[in-house]
Amino acid sequence: MGDVMLWSAVAIAVLMVSTWIVSVIIRNASIVDIVWGFGFVVVAWVSRIVGDGDDARQWLLTILTTIWGLRLAIYLGWRNTGHGEDYRYRAMRKRWGPRFPIISLATVFTLQGTLMWIVSLGVQMGQADDSPSVGPVAVIGIVVWLIGFFFEVVGDAQLTRFKADPSSAGKVMDRGLWRYTRHPNYFGDACVWWGLAIIAAESGGGAWGLLGALTMTVLLRRVSGVTLLERSLKKRREGYAEYIARTSPFFPRPPKRIG
Repeated sequence: MGDVMLWSAVAIAVLMVSTWIVSVIIRNASIVDIVWGFGFVVVAWVSRIVGDGDDARQWLLTILTTIWGLRLAIYLGWRNTGHGEDYRYRAMRKRWGPRFPIISLATVFTLQGTLMWIVSLGVQMGQADDSPSVGPVAVIGIVVWLIGFFFEVVGDAQLTRFKADPSSAGKVMDRGLWRYTRHPNYFGDACVWWGLAIIAAESGGGAWGLLGALTMTVLLRRVSGVTLLERSLKKRREGYAEYIARTSPFFPRPPKRIG
């Protein structure tokens, strides 16, 4: 298990430092967002190669992580192409000036790499434990993963269509899954990692993956996801305050009736 965790950390370090070097050359730190999903794919395959756990569980964790990670990386790459650097990194670049490259190495790339290692603990440890194969607990994890993947993929697709409609400019997306939760993609992301953690937990040692799923959920709900995004949406979207009043921020539920 120690070898899997070590080599995963090495792979993440190489990936993030390489990404940082490219970001300095092209003056665009936003590429780290695209590499975020791909990084988990790298971890899954490194764990698959180094780990000596149950073969069926290894392939299950590797395949599901690869599907999720590549889908996210491709989607963000397509969405961000041609739009320049994200406003978050532009603000940091303006604040730190010439020191931004070095500061971004620590506060963006190293931080995201560390979080990637923690979130992926289930994928790592679930592949290092050779306890019995895929059973009923893993089946529950697969179901949770499928629910999460559905919310993430469908939520992103619905938002893309909404933004492509010129008449939607400046308006609030409150249709489809977005009627039941303000962030179906973030909810789906969290479910995906709870699903992977549950699959890994059947191995015993893989139960540490639950810590990774919890970390991802806290990030999405309280740190870099819902909280950070809505600070700007409240200012940029007319009617967003009313949308907040009637719609769940994270867990899907029927909208409230506003008198």
